[in-house]
Amino acid sequence: MPIQDLEAIYDELALKVDEAGQRSELFLAKLSLLLANQVGNKETVLALIDSAVQDL
Repeated sequence: MPIQDLEAIYDELALKVDEAGQRSELFLAKLSLLLANQVGNKETVLALIDSAVQDL
């Protein structure tokens, strides 16, 4: 995916997290499950979760 597309996704995600406010954790959990369903592979999703938590 081109970097410009990743930046557009990041920008939209940041806006939606702000919009969700106090429910941002619920929003992120719901989004994660929707994306995991699209990926369709448990091992890949679990590896991505591990990758996302690195260096927070």
